[in-house]
Amino acid sequence: MRLQLTLALSVISATLTYSYPAMAQSGQPSGTENASSAQLRSDLATLRDAALSDDYAYQQLAHLTNIGPRSTGSPQAEAAVEYVAAEMRKLGLDVHLEEVKVPHWIRGEETAQLVEYPAQAPGSTQKIVLTALGGNHPTSAEGITAEVVVARSFDELKNMGREKVAGKIVLFNVLFDQQKAANGLAGAAYGEAVAYRGGGAKAAEALGAVASLVRSVGNADYRIPHTGFSEAANIPAGAVTSEDADLISRLVAEGKVRMHMVLTTHAGPEVVSHNVIADLKGSEHPEQIVIVSGHLDSWDLGTGAIDDGAGVAVAMEAAELMQRLHLHPQRTLRVIAWMDEENGGRGNKAYAKAHAVEFSQHVAAIESDNGAGHPMGFQAKINAQALPLLQPVQEVLQPIGANLIHLIERSPGTDIEPMAEAGVPTFGIMQDARTYFNYHHTAADTLDKVVPRELRENAAAMAVMGYALANLPQALPR
Repeated sequence: MRLQLTLALSVISATLTYSYPAMAQSGQPSGTENASSAQLRSDLATLRDAALSDDYAYQQLAHLTNIGPRSTGSPQAEAAVEYVAAEMRKLGLDVHLEEVKVPHWIRGEETAQLVEYPAQAPGSTQKIVLTALGGNHPTSAEGITAEVVVARSFDELKNMGREKVAGKIVLFNVLFDQQKAANGLAGAAYGEAVAYRGGGAKAAEALGAVASLVRSVGNADYRIPHTGFSEAANIPAGAVTSEDADLISRLVAEGKVRMHMVLTTHAGPEVVSHNVIADLKGSEHPEQIVIVSGHLDSWDLGTGAIDDGAGVAVAMEAAELMQRLHLHPQRTLRVIAWMDEENGGRGNKAYAKAHAVEFSQHVAAIESDNGAGHPMGFQAKINAQALPLLQPVQEVLQPIGANLIHLIERSPGTDIEPMAEAGVPTFGIMQDARTYFNYHHTAADTLDKVVPRELRENAAAMAVMGYALANLPQALPR
């Protein structure tokens, strides 16, 4: 999950929340009768119950994580493309691969030591745990050694001026707000801190720094660094653990600190990869498209279980459930496994270029890219007049607590952003993300962090919303 999605999740002041618990408890049809037939409610409930008793998504996710990290341009990423395509063909979907040219970024060596600092014992150094950021400019094989300055904001760095920054390593020590995260605002906390990961290197470079470091943008203090995308700059860029950021800040407050760091990342030639497109053709309006999706690429430190193999797996299960239960969507359900969400979004750009003329026939798009925690409902960039049409979805998902719809002003997902900007109604599953940023973009993003029951709930939410959008008597108003 990249910066754009996180900022979307942080638009709290512009959010309206809708739920219909009374209707769900009564079980009686309500609202616009044409949009809430008894048959649709019955089908949606059947999908929900089947998803809650099935581990198809978990099995698919397990296989994706067994393939390994799926960074763009890697053999594992392309193996995952072929695997998802083959699984969708097994279900009888119309599958094709759409080419995407992606970067192939290779991490290389990443080490750092404090070589001069207050209270230093003679002949000693202190190891610093760090990781390179995507877009990072490498050091030489020998690395660089320079004094460290600490900034707690862009304004503080600017006020230091070139005289105090030039020739030095800048550390942005900006805390992730753990209290916000604990109270359900993890996306907002991430959005505040991730600006320094995204733009820190360019800001430091502008004042003559020789390297940029950020405090890892995450919610867990286990001395694990968090990687992620950084705007390209001509200086090395990395992330240190929160514990090491605190250590360096304390030492700099006491005196001179010098660091030796090696980040030998490099970019290979661009590689041809693919978005996986799998269509379950509509029985009445095959030209009208409802998208269910997640992104297939991951960062290279972990195996991309929560970011975002889980999103791909629940999108796959939406189609699997409809096929297994012989439920025929009237509109085409399109499963998309996006490529390159993490490192530039080339997959969604390629799709927009290829399909922009068809966006008028794209009825809606759903993306899951906020983990695999319990779903509470959906973030939605839709016309408020569409809400009565979605009452059957909310009623069916109310028993599992996934019936909220939050109206937001931005796209609820990075990969569906071009469609949102074109006016296509867009939805993002709104998961409980209180612990998501403990593992996001780290070596700890692995299958064991996914709770099977919660993944089943996510599959239910994706399938119910996807099928409803594909079967409403009328498309959502724009």
